[in-house]
Amino acid sequence: MSAFIATIPRPSLAERFADLAVGALIDEAELSPKPALVDRRGSGAHRDLDLKLMHASARALWPAFHAMAEAARSLAELDRPLRETIGRLGREGEARMLAVTGGVNTHRGAIWALGLLVTAAALEPQRLAPEQVSLRAARLARLEDRQMPAQPPSHGERVRQRYGVRGAREEARGGFPGVIRHGLPQLRRSRAAGCDENHARLDALLAIMTQLADTCVLHRAGLEGLARMRHGARAVLDAGGSATLAGRRHLRALEAGLLELNASPGGAADLLAATLFLDRLEPMLGAPIGSL
Repeated sequence: MSAFIATIPRPSLAERFADLAVGALIDEAELSPKPALVDRRGSGAHRDLDLKLMHASARALWPAFHAMAEAARSLAELDRPLRETIGRLGREGEARMLAVTGGVNTHRGAIWALGLLVTAAALEPQRLAPEQVSLRAARLARLEDRQMPAQPPSHGERVRQRYGVRGAREEARGGFPGVIRHGLPQLRRSRAAGCDENHARLDALLAIMTQLADTCVLHRAGLEGLARMRHGARAVLDAGGSATLAGRRHLRALEAGLLELNASPGGAADLLAATLFLDRLEPMLGAPIGSL
């Protein structure tokens, strides 16, 4: 048995990054109780989603993330050819996702965010601090993808134009401030305060929700929904976070309010997955490439 184990090949760098990305998506989906989002309890504000579908969608995206990391390693330059390559790979990944989900958009926003971060991490695997990876991802996001086919505006784009808010593209081009300034710091504060991992991740999601102009919420519930999301998330954190009795009361109230409006903070969920991905890169810092 030991001889057999010794012959198992070590995963490549690209495989490791793809594993981390898919793992982040699955852990985000599993996290409970998330307000009005799919989790272990049910489908939240979604009629066409469930946890099993979210798992299948996440696993279907592994080849796309792997190919993006491989492209970063082979092209090795942060330039337009790389940007256009990962754009094509992202569209292929989205097509695979839709085939698996029967046309349901489970992870379109996550493909964009995690695709950029996976590529940015693979470009310089010895510089994996969250700020370094997010900065490289931002530089990639700012490059034009001349190969992108013409298509009707997405819900997010229409919402962005209507309300004059930052959408997913602007979040990426700005270096993921929702993750770097809010999600990751809160995740680490809650851990340092003694919270278990589930509550620390919930608090990170809530911190993202306090400031994000979530286009998923705006699409479903307008400015009223956005205000309810932000104020409700802030109330949970101000009460001591999701691990406290008062915080849990506010969390239930937040969910009830969002469900009443049929509003689901899907944009915040995507950024939580990005937060978990960047957090998991930290143990890889400084490791020799062959040991990753």
